[in-house]
Amino acid sequence: MEWKKNDVFQVTITDMGSDGEGIGKIDGYTIFVKDAVIGDVVTAKIMKAKKNYAYARLEKVETPSPFRIQPKCKFARSCGGCQLQALAYEKQLQFKNRKVKNNLMRIGGFSEALLNEITEEPVGMEEPFHYRNKAQFPFGYDKEGNVITGFYAGRTHSIISNTDCALGVPENKQILEMILSFMKEENIPAYREETGTGLLRHALIRKGFFTGQIMVCLVINGEKLPAAEKLTDRLKTIEGMTSISVCINKERTNVIMGTDIRLLWGKERIEDKIGNLTFSISPLSFFQVNPVQTQRIYSQALQYASLTGNETVWDLYCGIGTISLFLAQQAKQVYGVEIIPQAIEDAVANAEKNGIKNAEFFVGRAEEVLPQKYESEGIYADVIVVDPPRKGCDEQCLATMLKMQPKRIVYVSCDSATLARDATFLCENGYELKKVRAFDNFPQSGHVETVCLLSRK
Repeated sequence: MEWKKNDVFQVTITDMGSDGEGIGKIDGYTIFVKDAVIGDVVTAKIMKAKKNYAYARLEKVETPSPFRIQPKCKFARSCGGCQLQALAYEKQLQFKNRKVKNNLMRIGGFSEALLNEITEEPVGMEEPFHYRNKAQFPFGYDKEGNVITGFYAGRTHSIISNTDCALGVPENKQILEMILSFMKEENIPAYREETGTGLLRHALIRKGFFTGQIMVCLVINGEKLPAAEKLTDRLKTIEGMTSISVCINKERTNVIMGTDIRLLWGKERIEDKIGNLTFSISPLSFFQVNPVQTQRIYSQALQYASLTGNETVWDLYCGIGTISLFLAQQAKQVYGVEIIPQAIEDAVANAEKNGIKNAEFFVGRAEEVLPQKYESEGIYADVIVVDPPRKGCDEQCLATMLKMQPKRIVYVSCDSATLARDATFLCENGYELKKVRAFDNFPQSGHVETVCLLSRK
């Protein structure tokens, strides 16, 4: 049978894809059904048909899976943020662990027997909601012309009106409702993407989980926010409010933040802790959004690094120095490399704030800084820790790592597909995969973090 658009059929969901979509098969033909979970029997309608597979829309759950649960948020299906809210949390962890394993087998060519032996239990959360310490809320209009804020519907830029996201902190609702009522009273227009007009684009809200400090930064398409004092007077009544600022962004772009930040009230930065280290965070700082799991990931990286106090450690793609400073507590010397100059300024300030003297930071591409420091200055590495972006490590960077021959490489990954590719390259050139562990940094979504240990043969 040849499948085509708008065909309606019934199928049992037997697996899940990398983004958490249900997968069913009819006579060997694979069908991906968003919002279906493993074990469901569903009626679905084909939206796009290819020769060997199709994408379909869930029309009705005929027989719910034993693992299907009622989502906490009524927008779970339409919003782009949570792909797995209808799946029991224990099953979410199994799905993510399997995703990491499958990528290491399929892309990396590692054997199932090896992975069964070296893969540790996935690390989930006791409370898999309200874990995000940062959120960015776009402003716009509903069909009736009312100002709204919330999140973009999946794969679109149309806003679902929701001030109370189940993944964010409870203060978000109070802050957003204050901003919305202020906009109505003062007639402040929301930004319209299609015309580039209007003023208020986004609200960035951050909260220090261990300090309780809150930051609000309003992104505006103009030079100033009218009646700003009236809004700050309201916002500063919220317990923990520490920093209120505006960020000027007049570009016609999807990039949320501009670089010009102007303080309206309070301090320019907030602080938070990971373990016993304190970090200073500006509106533009990159800081892990799930502080509870981040501490667990860094503790695992430290454990895999097996530091005795005599090692020289390189931390590549070091950001604001979070992992570097964690490692510096047990290493002889740590060198961090990061391409973003502002992040390195933060890293230096964070080292100073925590009284850490054995960490040094360099601005530049890891694949350029590393060879230069190794070849011209003879700085070697006992341990290298990498925490690259989704695209993984640059080949030149991997080649220099191999040249430096560290005893151990600890790879922290936010994309197990590129991790699998890079781990294979390292294992074809003198290393072996020793430990793998998945961490659920983003419960309810399809994302998974992984920490791996590779040792020199």
